[in-house]
Amino acid sequence: MKKIMNKLFFLLALGMISSAFAQEEKARESEKALKNSLNLTWQANEELSENEFVKAEADYRRAISKSGENAIAPYNLGTAYYKKESLEEAFGRFKQAGEIAGEKPEKHKAFHNMGNVFMKNEEYEKAVEAYKEALRNNPSDEETRYNLALAKALAKKQQNQQKDGEDEKKDQKEKEDPQEQENKEDQQDQQEKEGGDQEKEDNKEGEGEEKKEQPKQGEKPEEKNQPKPNQLSPQQIKNLLEAMQNEENKVQEKMNEKKVKGPKSKNAKDW
Repeated sequence: MKKIMNKLFFLLALGMISSAFAQEEKARESEKALKNSLNLTWQANEELSENEFVKAEADYRRAISKSGENAIAPYNLGTAYYKKESLEEAFGRFKQAGEIAGEKPEKHKAFHNMGNVFMKNEEYEKAVEAYKEALRNNPSDEETRYNLALAKALAKKQQNQQKDGEDEKKDQKEKEDPQEQENKEDQQDQQEKEGGDQEKEDNKEGEGEEKKEQPKQGEKPEEKNQPKPNQLSPQQIKNLLEAMQNEENKVQEKMNEKKVKGPKSKNAKDW
């Protein structure tokens, strides 16, 4: 029994030693990764100071991927984005830095700059909350306190403007005469109806004309200047008038002959 207990104690001790070695090895690897990450961050800082933004951005990204404990790399990359007015990217990096940071000064800077991004985007209420979080990590920072006061004032002004706009729309709607509004709606409905009826009528007339103009199968198409049925051409009218005039002349001659040779007509017709 004693031998079994000693064996179990030995195995437990061995497990604890192995776990301690594993943890120590993990800590060494984590420390090494953080060191490499910080070296890349320093290199990116140098490149950024020489206006080589593309190289600096790449090295900041490499530094971030090397270690999840390096809050400086995302913070500095966020600052670089902020200076270039890439506000969405800047906010993402400041937020990442705030989540990684283990020390209050680092958290304060991250949330302060998040507030600055919100101010740029005129999201003043969100800026107020970000500055409050920054002050929780560093209550003595006067710049953050000033920005908080400014954000509060702008947020209140923005709320008042939105309220005034809503009230103005409401007042304008209430000022409108209900009967006048109803008349406008009726007039609009009538116009839409008349427009629809007119369109239908135009389509109907167009179809009728198209059918009328289209020759039947086996018929010769009409020429544009050809007279339509039941209508006389100018030449036909002229011939008809001449025939009527000739007929009138013949009748007049007969009447003259009757005046000389025969009795007078009691009811002569007027032509």
